Amino acid sequence: MGSCSILVGLLVASSFSFSKACPNELLENVDFPGSDIASLQSPSVEHCQQLCTQHPACLFFTFIRSDWTRDNRHFSCFLKSTPSGQPSSQAPLLGVTSGFSLKSCNPDPRPCFSQVFQDVDFLGADYRALFTPDYQECQRVCTQDPGCQFFTFLKGEFTGQNFRFKCHLKFSWSVPRTPIVEKKAGVTSGFAQKAQQTQELDTPCQNQFFANTDIPGSDLEQEKSVSVEHCQVLCSAHPKCTYFSYSSDDFKCHLKNNLNDLAAKPKDGVTSGIPAHFCQLDDTWVKQSYEGVDFRGSDIRFELMDTAELCQSKCDEDPSCQFYAYVDESFSDRAEWRRCFLKRVITMPAPPKVSKLANVVSGFSLRDCRK
Repeated sequence: MGSCSILVGLLVASSFSFSKACPNELLENVDFPGSDIASLQSPSVEHCQQLCTQHPACLFFTFIRSDWTRDNRHFSCFLKSTPSGQPSSQAPLLGVTSGFSLKSCNPDPRPCFSQVFQDVDFLGADYRALFTPDYQECQRVCTQDPGCQFFTFLKGEFTGQNFRFKCHLKFSWSVPRTPIVEKKAGVTSGFAQKAQQTQELDTPCQNQFFANTDIPGSDLEQEKSVSVEHCQVLCSAHPKCTYFSYSSDDFKCHLKNNLNDLAAKPKDGVTSGIPAHFCQLDDTWVKQSYEGVDFRGSDIRFELMDTAELCQSKCDEDPSCQFYAYVDESFSDRAEWRRCFLKRVITMPAPPKVSKLANVVSGFSLRDCRK
């Protein structure tokens, strides 16, 4: 009878969350089974909830906590969605916490994560390591380094003696990236004017681009970008990018990592360049609209609009929108005409892997906590 009362109480709490404009309740030991659209790693339920909030399609989630005992899926954050916007079902389950996207709560686009996690490793995404006396100093270094989003510190009691007191600085993308960029007649794409793509600095950058020039090899990552200036922003944001090559034919931005040499060769349709640091990058590419270009995927929703200019204005009005694609009446599929697709991607710090590990401490940069 007692367990039944608890379950009824949880169901009432869940129903109440749907009726609220800002459903910020967390349901401990309640699972929303099925309806998964993505699975990410997260150190806490609060972080998982922010991942759901920033994901374009996530409406609710289930997080597997560190006290989960059934298998090794600790720190898994299952993002979920249904056409109704509500979980299809829910069930009591020890070791999980479920909740809802905060999209309707006017969320902070750069949330502060001040909690540190004892005996938790943020595995991967390293770009630099140094030795510090404690995790507090490691976190201060991370906060001061523009490229650092999170860190892992190995304590003095760590098993590997040679790695004790080591501070690993780690990177994840904090600027919006367009996952798919392709040529498509009848589509116009662009960016929200409100979006801050780079740091605001007083000194303008003196850009150095090499037209019809490729720098082959030394590839670090390949991203999609709509222009060479956009590609330079991505390279400048990544702490390991030493130079880049951009192909205008397929919108490929090749980020390179080579600290020893820069060996260029002629190649039509490719522009190469060098990242900029501590200066203000040119942002005219953000203000442009790109006819015949589709930013495919990452849809929040679509609305009917008469022009691409109105679509861009709608994206600016929506706090969640980072970029858009508008389908005009020259598009091949009449059913798509006048659709304005509002889009976004996750830009908050997101470790690629979270796991238990004795005598380590992990946490996040505190830059976004200084507001």
